[in-house]
Amino acid sequence: MSAAISSLVSYGSDSDSENESESTTRSEKVEETDSDATAHLRPLETGPTMSLAVLNSAPEVAVKESVETGTHLDPSLKEVSYNPTYETMFAPEFGPVNPYKTQQMAAPRNMLSGYAEPAHVNDFMFEQQRRTFSTYGYALDPSVDTHQVSSNSYIGAVDEAEKKKGLTVFESGPKKSEKRKKVKGGDAEDIEKFLGPWAKYEDERGVAKPSEDEQKELDEITAKRQKKGKNEEDAPAEEKTILHVKDMYDYQGRSYLHVPQDVGINLRSAEAPDKCYLPKKQIHVWSGHTKGVSAIRLFPNSGHLLLSCSMDCKIKLWEVYNERRCIRTFIGHSKAVRDICFNNSGTQFLSAAYDRYLKLWDSETGQCISRFTNRKVPYCVKFNPDEEKQNLFVAGMSDKKIVQWDIRTGEVVQEYDRHLGAVNTITFVDENRRFVSTSDDKSLRVWEWDIPVDFKYIAEPSMHSMPAVTLSPNGKWLACQSMDNQILIFGAQNRFRLNKKKVSKATWWLDMPAK
Repeated sequence: MSAAISSLVSYGSDSDSENESESTTRSEKVEETDSDATAHLRPLETGPTMSLAVLNSAPEVAVKESVETGTHLDPSLKEVSYNPTYETMFAPEFGPVNPYKTQQMAAPRNMLSGYAEPAHVNDFMFEQQRRTFSTYGYALDPSVDTHQVSSNSYIGAVDEAEKKKGLTVFESGPKKSEKRKKVKGGDAEDIEKFLGPWAKYEDERGVAKPSEDEQKELDEITAKRQKKGKNEEDAPAEEKTILHVKDMYDYQGRSYLHVPQDVGINLRSAEAPDKCYLPKKQIHVWSGHTKGVSAIRLFPNSGHLLLSCSMDCKIKLWEVYNERRCIRTFIGHSKAVRDICFNNSGTQFLSAAYDRYLKLWDSETGQCISRFTNRKVPYCVKFNPDEEKQNLFVAGMSDKKIVQWDIRTGEVVQEYDRHLGAVNTITFVDENRRFVSTSDDKSLRVWEWDIPVDFKYIAEPSMHSMPAVTLSPNGKWLACQSMDNQILIFGAQNRFRLNKKKVSKATWWLDMPAK
């Protein structure tokens, strides 16, 4: 323990001796430094001084006027921290004038486009003057005192402002002091003559009749509208016929309508053949039409003649047997012929064309018997197959109607108006008591004869338009060509349901020449 204490004492003594030695060495070094380095710290030594003479080299100049020594203000300043005098505020700028500054550049301005004076305008007053200017063409000048309004206080149409006396859009004109007088209503006890508050004004006009000039203008406008909206009535084309055979009658006085008996087939028999076969080869081509053939019809019962209508506006009658010649051409339509139909005996037939006419022809002589039209395009035509109603026929029109005509009077006797599109086909069913129609509205409707309300309506979202329909020989089924490449079979008795088991989806397209 005593040894440790003695070591600590000796340690402290050694450090003190070292510090003392360092301080002595430092003092010696300071004394060795240059005395000039501390010269500025020592007081000045007193001694002889030297005086300097002040000389003014600028000559004295005699000034006649007192030199202005006031403070000048910068004209671009917006705030001043003291109250300058009037002369100080409007004193001219010092310095030479910039010769390159134009008058516009030298003018005072506080924005790029010029000098805008601060002003306060009420929102209502601003909107009032803006609407007045857009309506009447004039407004108050905001830079002029509005308390003293004159002709110089307006901008824009000053003449109009003087005429209207400066009225704005929110101000009305001078009010009429006199009220409109009403016709005296009479005594309230007289019920028939008493008018009461419903009496008319004395200057009220009961009928607003136009003047002569106004009436002329109205007549001109009405005539133009009628001419524009009304289809120009095309006169029916002249009917004529061409006989292509040498003799119209044979040695017994029979015409070509007589059923031939020398063709090896009994064409007068009403019995159906026992067997039917699909055609396997082409037998003959009837050539004569110059454009597409739109419909062909066989002669009723015998089928020894063929009637065809074409887009070349002509109707031709052909032989089916023997020489298969073209017997007669019927010319009488100015536009393409759409449909044809024989009557039950075949002595007459109807033609429907795009010239808006239906024409009744004599099959033997080629004479046009009568014409029918309702100024709409007929799409299909059918005689009533009933023997007692051979004087009636129906036609499906482009205006969504089925029109029924009487050939004896030439007048429309019934209209079936329920379809929503042009009528495409008409087919008689149920022993001719009903008929089925199809239309562009993708529906099938069943009608009772002479009743203009359909009793059966068939339309499904999946259905398409059916432009061709035919009845089966037994009268039980309707085969309909659908535009979705299917042949649909509907029952033709009572319910008229779709037979889904007999739908044919494999439709073959036949490339046949139009001849």
